[in-house]
Amino acid sequence: MSAGSARAVDREILRLALPALGALAAEPLYVLADTAIVGHLGTDQLAALAIAATLITGSFTIFNFLTYGTTAQVARYHGAGEEEIAGRLAAQALWLALGIGALLAALAVGLARPAVSLMGGDGRVADLAVLYLRISAIGLPCAMVALAGQGYLRGVSDFRLPLVIVIAANVANVVLEVVFVYVFDWGIAGSAWGTVIAQLAMAAAFAAALLRAPADTRRPNLAYLRPLLRVGGDIAVRTTALYASFLLASALAARVGSASLGAHQIGFQLFVFLALVLDAIAIAGQVIVGRTLGAGGADEAYASARRMIGWSVVVGLAFAVVLGSLVAVIPHAFTDDPRVIDRAHVMWPFLAIMQPAAGAVFALDGILIGAGDTRFIKWAMVAAFACFAMVALITYQLDLGIAGVWTALIALIAVRLVTGLARFQGRRWLVTGAPATA
Repeated sequence: MSAGSARAVDREILRLALPALGALAAEPLYVLADTAIVGHLGTDQLAALAIAATLITGSFTIFNFLTYGTTAQVARYHGAGEEEIAGRLAAQALWLALGIGALLAALAVGLARPAVSLMGGDGRVADLAVLYLRISAIGLPCAMVALAGQGYLRGVSDFRLPLVIVIAANVANVVLEVVFVYVFDWGIAGSAWGTVIAQLAMAAAFAAALLRAPADTRRPNLAYLRPLLRVGGDIAVRTTALYASFLLASALAARVGSASLGAHQIGFQLFVFLALVLDAIAIAGQVIVGRTLGAGGADEAYASARRMIGWSVVVGLAFAVVLGSLVAVIPHAFTDDPRVIDRAHVMWPFLAIMQPAAGAVFALDGILIGAGDTRFIKWAMVAAFACFAMVALITYQLDLGIAGVWTALIALIAVRLVTGLARFQGRRWLVTGAPATA
């Protein structure tokens, strides 16, 4: 790749990654605002929100294939100039999102009580969590439509509109919650209703974008849905395995002791926060690789992908340096407990060391998803989970404490890195053109 071409790729990565980062950052900022509003109502309300939000967030995490799968498919057709087929996929993504959302809403209403009990809720906390969950269920179809809408718009390289919609919805949500909770005195129910109304408006905006797409048909059709279902199934398995890894890590940290669990929570939340930047580069990778392969540019896609991996590693190295230099400062921002700070210092080198490798892993995921190589990603993640679980259980039996938990997380990243790099170098993912049908 020439110097001029490299600079052009860098500009394209930056142009796509910055608005993607803004949209990604909007969600945790909303959660913080929601937590602050409900937190002033009382401890029971805050605990109820924690339980209900965990259950709802799990749904978003597992079904994020509505975004990633749609982006990968649409980007390839967009690159091939098949705009009507891309628009057809947009319509099918809308139908799929509505179907999944309706099913999730029914499950959330019907299983709210046992789900809250399983999460450890009881008494008044359980009642409040069930109330919040059942009201929030109304907005689940809307949330799924938003995921599909972001996927389509990213696929056609429109990152500005999703950013505007998401920010507007989050601002509206905060305003509505303040009015409903403090002015109307609706309590935690007001928080849930504020979110539902904001989600309705957000879904309407994304649905309009999906329906504006040029399409030869917008009717639900199983044959047209199959590509999304296949890719979605692969990504759902991959995401579930990753989510299970994090759940197991937290469960083992809890069994080590409360101080270790507190330190683990600090480390994990920092990992998730830093992952936003790396994820933004990965999303740019999905679009650029999918579009370029759709246009028939295998060599260009490979060269651009190498550039993305390089930038992700550089950003990861920067994170590692910052974390390493602030080890004596950052933990104190989260806790004053000397036991938690001591355990955080044990965990800290693992958190810092994994950042460059995590950058490469995130970029490789985005590249391979953009190439439609989701079956490989699925099985690679299942293998990584198996290795993580084995290392985690062994280190737990050896009584290595939080160091053992994070050793297992390093193993998770390492397996994903090795398998991803092997696939990348093998170039079997470089399949050009648009599929024959969609």
